[in-house]
Amino acid sequence: MSGPRPLVICGERGSGPATVTVGMFDGVHRGHRVVLDQVAATARRLGTTAGAITFDRHPLETVRPDVAPPLLSTLADRIALLRDAGMDWVAVLRFDAGRAAQTAEDFAERVLFEQLRARAVVVGENFRFGNRARGDVALLERLGGPRGIEVTGIGLAADGERVLSSTAVRQALAAGDVATAAEVLGRPYGLTGRVGHGDGRGRGLGVPTANLRVRRRVLIPAEGVYAGRLHVPGADGRGPLPEPAPAVTSVGVNPTFDGTALRVEAHVLDRDVALYGRRATLTFTHHLRGQVHYDRVEDLVAQMRADITEAGRVLAARS
Repeated sequence: MSGPRPLVICGERGSGPATVTVGMFDGVHRGHRVVLDQVAATARRLGTTAGAITFDRHPLETVRPDVAPPLLSTLADRIALLRDAGMDWVAVLRFDAGRAAQTAEDFAERVLFEQLRARAVVVGENFRFGNRARGDVALLERLGGPRGIEVTGIGLAADGERVLSSTAVRQALAAGDVATAAEVLGRPYGLTGRVGHGDGRGRGLGVPTANLRVRRRVLIPAEGVYAGRLHVPGADGRGPLPEPAPAVTSVGVNPTFDGTALRVEAHVLDRDVALYGRRATLTFTHHLRGQVHYDRVEDLVAQMRADITEAGRVLAARS
């Protein structure tokens, strides 16, 4: 069995002590931000850098792949969100069999205390780590106390009776409730991928669409029609859609045409731009309706036109 792989650092860690947090941070939602805000505040007080440790995949993909959840963000997006949340650096750990077998004590001592020179550790109070999840906040306190390392456990964040968690976001998206997902995330849910060629049917119907190729294992909202925005920057920061443009998106299998493959197809309102091969980010702000099978193509086109009108209305009202 191979040993744990080394860390990959994104950002400027420097050689001094650090205030550190650890977690999957899938989606980097408002609950995560409570922990991250405390990391940043503690780092300022102690004069250290602020950093987050995350993993290249969900740990369950290695230890229990049959129950591993779909992801709310790609690794690249998660790193960017963590940096935007005030982390000076992000350490990425490969969660392979060696990492899964690493004891909690070894992880704390080698990774947190030796490699990252943690002066303080801030985690959720329900944080578990190490082989068979045997490590917890109490273990960190026992190991860190004699070294003069501060350990802080943060209670679960809630909005009323709703716990702010990645599970809550997944449940909302699975129901097509992108409004609730946005409330927990603190921003609209988004998908990032390359624009690929579809069947070309939308252009023939007078409604050209961008077919977004989504990374494997990333969660796609429930089938339906949504309003949102599409952002396609270029290498120079401008690109064909430098600012998020209003869009209406269909998530589904094209039931009118007896399709079987799930597609994410976005139509940009009031413009027609060439997007093939571009990397794009699509956000979902409003659920407009579910998918419907139409017996006549003319009825489908009429509904698509109505969807475009409704998307323009709700997005204008939100601006």
